[in-house]
Amino acid sequence: MPANASPDNAARLLVRILEAEGVEYVFGVPGEENIHFVDALNDSPIRYILVRHEQGAAFMAEIYGRLTGKAGVASATLGPGAINLQLGVADATTNSTPVVAISAQVGLDRIYKESHQVVDLVRLFRPITKWAELAPAAEALPELVRKAFKTAQTERPGAVYLAIPEDVEAAPVTGDLKPLPVNVVRPQEPSPSQVARAAEILSSAARPIVLAGHGATRDRASAALVEFSERLGLPVATTFNGKGVFPDDHPHALGAVGFMRHDYVNFGFDEADVLLAVGYELQEFDPVKINPRGDKRIVHIHQFPAEVDNHYPVDVGIQGDISRSLRALADAVPRRFDLAGTGEKIRGLIRDELDQGRAEDGFPLSPRRIVADIREAMRRDDIVLADTGAVKMWLARMYPTYEPNTLLVSNGLSAMGFGVPGALAAKLAHPERRVLAATGDGAFLMNSQELETAVRENIPITVLIWQDDAYGLIDWKMDLELRRSSHIAFGNPDFVQYAESFGARGYRITAADELLPTLRKALADDGVSVVTVPVDYSHNVELTDKLGELTGPF
Repeated sequence: MPANASPDNAARLLVRILEAEGVEYVFGVPGEENIHFVDALNDSPIRYILVRHEQGAAFMAEIYGRLTGKAGVASATLGPGAINLQLGVADATTNSTPVVAISAQVGLDRIYKESHQVVDLVRLFRPITKWAELAPAAEALPELVRKAFKTAQTERPGAVYLAIPEDVEAAPVTGDLKPLPVNVVRPQEPSPSQVARAAEILSSAARPIVLAGHGATRDRASAALVEFSERLGLPVATTFNGKGVFPDDHPHALGAVGFMRHDYVNFGFDEADVLLAVGYELQEFDPVKINPRGDKRIVHIHQFPAEVDNHYPVDVGIQGDISRSLRALADAVPRRFDLAGTGEKIRGLIRDELDQGRAEDGFPLSPRRIVADIREAMRRDDIVLADTGAVKMWLARMYPTYEPNTLLVSNGLSAMGFGVPGALAAKLAHPERRVLAATGDGAFLMNSQELETAVRENIPITVLIWQDDAYGLIDWKMDLELRRSSHIAFGNPDFVQYAESFGARGYRITAADELLPTLRKALADDGVSVVTVPVDYSHNVELTDKLGELTGPF
């Protein structure tokens, strides 16, 4: 302990509480008002990851929470530092991901009046969190922090926020104050009556379909979902956020739904009369895309009730542990369906696109070629983060996934810039896996400074920049709706030199056949690598025009 440190103050109590909650990492930027907390972490097994921007800290906490199920912790000082956390905090809440954001606040002796750096942070955070509060005294910390983690991690997960005034943080505490016991909520059994009602609807269906969302991944329901599909012979589609919860190489897989046009997988929903939504949440994508007339019968299976929507009229809700609910429903349905035909055609169309991509050798590279090479370079359980933009659209619809949380996107808030910081957290959560952040050049430069964090903290990741010197998704949208685009082009630095200036390795792709061997080399390297590949986004409108002309997957 440093000579000038308090032998026992609120900051040290806070660290002990975080240890009791099982926290492994705190992602943050220190400030004058939380120096006692940062100092106390020196004597803790918790690893403090110093980042270069608080937004990066929040995204790291979010991805860590998403992959582990334990709340990621982001830390900042008061005022501007806390406000910088807000994008990642809002992203976590809209993606139903547990995060605990902790910031400093001015002292209680001046928080009530106009004063330097005084902002009502609790009121700012309340609309974007499940719960937000200020610690009025050191004695309140055990209860407040326990409530923060319990609120973030249970029912519908999300972000919470706690402000700690600087005089509270430095206040002495007695030895009587200690962390509260951490209670674990047991999985809920589904209601037998609701299971029976759902079984009745399913038994009388002609063409039922399963839609698996991010909640199924979060509830670790992948094995139960595969078992359910196989027992009843049901096709399964996923949301973009749910990719991997049902393996794309399974004979019942339909692929992912959520693209801006009526994609191949949508035809499976067109034919369906009953929709079994498993862990689906409305913020993942608008249900009008799969139930435009609002006439399908819907069974909602999740840990919590469904939101209300005109195109999502739930007939039966089964609330409880998703795996137990699926097994109970399978036991209650006396028949088996044979609905493989459409699924085989849909899977074949996606395979054809990947095969087409592998054969394309133009330069700049087609998006299909980049997706095909990424899939070839990555193992089944490796993790790809697809940052928001045209990159996400191509990867989410085409990239085959075989295990949960192996392709991560933001579909709740669709925040740009999460890919690079999120990759650091993904590698910390799963050091045994290789991690690739696939990002457009626009999204990359929003949080590219975290390359320095990765190099300094020795967190090996690979970043693949799809370079088109523009906001490609906005260009795509403008072309679709306006048939012209404007104010989307920008300049870029030399990304190879930029990466090297941080101590990372930089690679520039100059021909189509260079990408795959370069990716393999970068991913095998125990360091930080940045690969920049020019992309030909003229294929964007070509794809949407093609999909707009589809009348069926046949």
